[in-house]
Amino acid sequence: MVVICRDSTNINLHICSSVRQMQLHSAHLFNRRQALSAAAAASVTAFSKLILLAANLQPAKPKIAFFVIGDTHYLAEKANPSQMHPASAQICGALVDTLNALPGQEIPAEAGGGRVATPRGVIHAGDVIDTGDKSGGAHPEMQRTEWAAFTADYGLNGTDGRLKFSVYEIFGNHDAPHGKGHALDKIIERNRTRPGLVNTSANGIHYAWDWEEVHFLNLGLIVGGDQSISRTRRYAALDSLDFLISDLKDKVGTSGRPIIITHHIDIARYTGECVVDAPADSREWDPCDVHAFHQALEGYNVAAIFYGHTHTRKVFQWDGQTTQAKSGIHVFNTDNASHFAGDAQAIFYVELHDKELIVREYFTKDRWKTGAFTPQVWKSAV
Repeated sequence: MVVICRDSTNINLHICSSVRQMQLHSAHLFNRRQALSAAAAASVTAFSKLILLAANLQPAKPKIAFFVIGDTHYLAEKANPSQMHPASAQICGALVDTLNALPGQEIPAEAGGGRVATPRGVIHAGDVIDTGDKSGGAHPEMQRTEWAAFTADYGLNGTDGRLKFSVYEIFGNHDAPHGKGHALDKIIERNRTRPGLVNTSANGIHYAWDWEEVHFLNLGLIVGGDQSISRTRRYAALDSLDFLISDLKDKVGTSGRPIIITHHIDIARYTGECVVDAPADSREWDPCDVHAFHQALEGYNVAAIFYGHTHTRKVFQWDGQTTQAKSGIHVFNTDNASHFAGDAQAIFYVELHDKELIVREYFTKDRWKTGAFTPQVWKSAV
């Protein structure tokens, strides 16, 4: 409403004054409404920005997720070799229950946040059973009992055991240190029907598979042996180095695809000088074979190497010369997962995103009665 006062009569002045008061009141109401509307709009905008910010802070859904475990050491009773040792049966069973229950659980902020995704599978870094390195007496029957308990718990494809996911195990020094034994025979047998394999070694032991564009290799106890070195090795490599070289050439080539490798024995202690003419010794992994392993990986996009054996967690970068490198392949040594002799155990939960590898550790101090994520996260570009 617009009112123009043309004279100064009292009536007109009164009317004009009244109208102006109405105008001022209306303007006040209008300005107040504007202010409230503007404030409301600002609040909505700010809230929307907070939602967007929160969404950006939440970890993206991984393209691939999986668990890495090791050193389960299924153990039978020596006095009654057809039966599992109670302590081993308890902790090994509790680990399977833990793995099945983890998907969907919230990850605390100090471990990177988000929720545990449904894994594509479980990679086992070896020492599945405990007595495969022993012979005579009750040990052959103990090995059969231990392996039967493992397969009852883990199955093969996520439907034929207690574990809800496929499993990809390798052999360790407690399974078959000299390249023969019940556990190794069973791995060869399982590899004939293991889900998704794209390559298997001629001896049936080592194998590879793909999850999305990522290429996985399971290479057994150690990676060896270098054909130019003739000395005797302590442990049987069973041509794992040759399989690695041929597989990378045939299945990866120049594609630049990410590669993830698992073996059992630790790199850290055996990365050292390669002395070609040195005599044979008692080391578990010949340093020259370790050098040949690293050389075989040059030029490829190796996202991570996982291994077990040491019963402790260790994370480092490896350049083939030292485990104290500031750059190189990211290496993850997983703790024992269900060893009968201890309360403390741990596993890795791994996510692969478009350009990033994220690794977190889940641990227990009470034999998997309870568990929690350690307050840290390891990230690397892929």
